[in-house]
Amino acid sequence: MKKYLYIFKSELMTNLQYIFDILIGFISYCIMIFIFLNLWNYIYSDPSEVIKGYTMNQMIWYVIVTEILWMSLGSRKLNRKICNDVRSGNITYNITKPYNYVEYILFSHLGVTTLKFVMVTILGLGIGLIYLKSIPTLSFVKVIGVLLSCLFATIINILLITALGLFSFFIEDASPLFWLYSKAILVVGTIFPIEFFPAFLQPIMKYSPIYAVSYAPAKLFVDFSYPKLLEAFIIQGIYLIVAFLLTHWIYRKGVKKLNVNGG
Repeated sequence: MKKYLYIFKSELMTNLQYIFDILIGFISYCIMIFIFLNLWNYIYSDPSEVIKGYTMNQMIWYVIVTEILWMSLGSRKLNRKICNDVRSGNITYNITKPYNYVEYILFSHLGVTTLKFVMVTILGLGIGLIYLKSIPTLSFVKVIGVLLSCLFATIINILLITALGLFSFFIEDASPLFWLYSKAILVVGTIFPIEFFPAFLQPIMKYSPIYAVSYAPAKLFVDFSYPKLLEAFIIQGIYLIVAFLLTHWIYRKGVKKLNVNGG
């Protein structure tokens, strides 16, 4: 475990040297939030109006939190790295290293994501406070619960994106799989909460990755309750196990395929 923590720390320290580059990347976050602020301001003719169980303030905070999770992840860069590692053969060098490639990717990317998450969170909270003049009331224990849910969501997301990238072992280009996944998370999980979709789709979406990687942390932030926290932890815990096992299974199958074909 120490070696993976060292990988995490090294990646975190490396990215501290590129703070300005990271800040430049936040321009797109500000643009997205500005668009959604105006969208929901238009939809809610009365700020006190409740639509599908959300006030305008809750809806805007929901979008801010989901965008924080997605923008801090750097999913496209992660997918590109894994696909390139497999297609170029660089992954063969990692096979001989004293660590597992999946854990290496997880802790390495967590080092990148942690720094971005802190910075985007400060930016997102600042925008929300300036525009809404208020923030959902959360106790210390509730803040810890929300942060843990965000951590679980990030780990699940990294593992699922890694699994999609590792499909490059078997198909020429796994990028289309990532494109479909990212658009589903962005359109379905980020812009609108599950409650805004037809009733027959809501149970399906509730037990899909969308709930685990996007909806659960944002819902806890805007409408916290301990039953919701327990439900989020149970579903995210299941997805953590499934994503971890699935990613390792695909990796082992890919390495076996490399060995059979002579590397």
